[in-house]
Amino acid sequence: MLHYLEQEARAAHARTRILNVSRRTMLGVTASGFALAAFVRPAGAFAPYKTGGESMPHGLRTDPSVFVSIDREGNVTIVAHRSEMGTGSRTSLPMVLADEMGADWDRVKIVQAEGDEPKYGNQDTDGSRSMRHHIQSMRQMGASMRYMLEEAAASRLDVPRSEVKTGVHEVIHGPSGQTLGFGELAEHLVREQPDMPYVGVPAFEDLTFKDESEFRYIGKGEVSITDLFDITTGRAVYGADVTLPGMKYAVIARPPVVGGRPIRYDDSAARAVEGVETVLGLEGSTPPAKFAPLGGIAVIASNTWSAIQGRDLLEIEWDDGPNASYNSEAYLEEMRQTARQPGKVVREKGDVDGAFSSAAKTFAAEYSQAHMAHIPMEPPVAIASVKDGKCEIWACVQSPYGTRTDVADALKMSPDDVTVHVTLLGGGFGRKSKCDFVIEAALLSRMVGAPVRVQWTREDDVHHSFNHTTSVERIEVALDAAGKVTGWKHNSVAPSILSTFAPDSGHQFFIESGMGHADMPFDIANVRADNGKAMAHTRIGWFRSVSNIPRAFAVQSFAAELANELGRDQKEVLLELIGPARKLDPKAEGFPDDFWNYGEVYENYPIDTGRLSNVLEMAAEAVGWGKDLPEGEGIGLAVHRSFVTYVACGLRTKIVDGKITVPETHFAVDCGYAANPERIRSQMEGAAVMGMTLALFSGLTFEDGRVMQSNFYDYDVVRSDNFPQNVQVHLVDNPFSVHAAGVGEPGVPPFAPALANAIFNATGKRLRDMPFGDTLS
Repeated sequence: MLHYLEQEARAAHARTRILNVSRRTMLGVTASGFALAAFVRPAGAFAPYKTGGESMPHGLRTDPSVFVSIDREGNVTIVAHRSEMGTGSRTSLPMVLADEMGADWDRVKIVQAEGDEPKYGNQDTDGSRSMRHHIQSMRQMGASMRYMLEEAAASRLDVPRSEVKTGVHEVIHGPSGQTLGFGELAEHLVREQPDMPYVGVPAFEDLTFKDESEFRYIGKGEVSITDLFDITTGRAVYGADVTLPGMKYAVIARPPVVGGRPIRYDDSAARAVEGVETVLGLEGSTPPAKFAPLGGIAVIASNTWSAIQGRDLLEIEWDDGPNASYNSEAYLEEMRQTARQPGKVVREKGDVDGAFSSAAKTFAAEYSQAHMAHIPMEPPVAIASVKDGKCEIWACVQSPYGTRTDVADALKMSPDDVTVHVTLLGGGFGRKSKCDFVIEAALLSRMVGAPVRVQWTREDDVHHSFNHTTSVERIEVALDAAGKVTGWKHNSVAPSILSTFAPDSGHQFFIESGMGHADMPFDIANVRADNGKAMAHTRIGWFRSVSNIPRAFAVQSFAAELANELGRDQKEVLLELIGPARKLDPKAEGFPDDFWNYGEVYENYPIDTGRLSNVLEMAAEAVGWGKDLPEGEGIGLAVHRSFVTYVACGLRTKIVDGKITVPETHFAVDCGYAANPERIRSQMEGAAVMGMTLALFSGLTFEDGRVMQSNFYDYDVVRSDNFPQNVQVHLVDNPFSVHAAGVGEPGVPPFAPALANAIFNATGKRLRDMPFGDTLS
């Protein structure tokens, strides 16, 4: 297997390299060839169907001159404008363009875009939307390129365009069989050749698109990851791999409590460490501060190790500020009490109070989840060089243009004077959409007058991140005499991400409510979703799958508990709750006016309960639901819609001497059209690993405002001796007409409830609080 991967990787390496493309480097890339002439189309250029991409900041771009160039030898260069953190967008999006264009993938080189949304359109790699927002624009640019090459060939051969057609990296004249390679036609695609006929970018209505049967790469899953060779051989360039002449190294002692600040410090011992050059104070911020740094004391040295050693010797007296008394255990109990009281109503359908007052029986349960840290394998790191009124950055960021503008604000520069080069990300999960660590590097570089690399340690990342919110979810149902659910109440209590951006009201906002709470899809006549108040005491940030994690855990665990309470089969009860196949009418369902459908046009991405039930049936069949198992083993099911994708998880757990193991996992996935099945399967495999980590281990605790965990020894992850094995992914085979949806995040939410349900079926023990721990007492 390793030999096969290396062989495939070497083939990929022969045609790719990691570059950041800018206005300067694009000319360098095409110095021996031709870049297309500039032709700027409006951000909201027409597309066959509307997605949320048009309404994102800076929208979409469909101008091939920005994304594609061809040199004299026929080599095609395609710009990747999204960050690569394992999702495969750096491969998948260029692959779509190349396939529609007719390019041979072995002759395609990928270069990375710098942060420039006015040029490339939206570059935020988050929300599982790279493919669903950009598959159409990539196809449009590929079709434009194909049109232009055919037009150039017809002109070159002096024949009607109807007689030529693009093959694989060449254009063929049908009647004569004569072929012209892409390199031979490249010179016709630029204005700079006055003696050559120029082919302009066509209007959308002049384009033709390939039929699915003509795809060579799209939907096949046979294209190797662009950076596979470099990643597997250690050549890949991540944030910490960038070095600059004269670069200094910095680590920072940050306030241990959010909102704190240093009162006084003694740096004499730190300055005595060999390699330490200076110690500087860094101004902090008070929430809400978006992504501004926490501040603290920075140790600048000639190498990272000396900087860390110097920081350890700093003597600092801290004012811990308003969050000094934050205790997560007491706060959890406070949230439980809040969840038992009526909250702010975010959805109301039918007569909920009437259903409960006339119920033959009621049933309730509460579920909790601790704060979580992202812990990407590569902690945050950034290099900045501020010189002559300009700032140049190299960083592992998910939002390169957001980084550019935030750094410019911090330095009081114009964004035009800031350049952001994007490296590969060693994991992101939402952490690297926040650029506080980049701002730190830029501020310190300006202060010391040299390039500075700010390196976060693992302990820094655990102690000072933007955490996934903690929550309590209370669900209560009213049942009639036949055991049918007639009323449903779900009170969600959790500090909001909005507290990072605006004064904290203590209530979640519409985006969080739209993640399995206000949009709960069950066929129940009377439904209320409310939100109890919970103030934030630490920085809250985007996290892979966000509020879907606690909501899926609660709703899917509760459905299984309800089935047990009724003495019925879990799958049958869950299917009954979902109800008949239908597309939900938000108004009839009592959804709020600001109902959030992951930013998508609801008509194109409705909540379809038929698709939800279908993946549940697929996962149940694959895992062998209903079969007899040995003692200590159990099967669990869960299903959830998030990021407009439907995912069911069926897994088998085996309890070995009290230790929880997962020898078999099945994901059934309906993500619309599967443009790159190999990457979808990889995302689900990764979701199983992360889902098991979240369920068993991921929990931050706070005492006196301080995070008590530090590193993998006390904030653990699943390891090689106990990880989800035999992960099978079953994709719904949709045609291209079923719109592509999200993939990077939707696999995570159903794993924890499926595991909790499996553990109950194996042992009779119900786990309602995440993390569970990996051993049952």
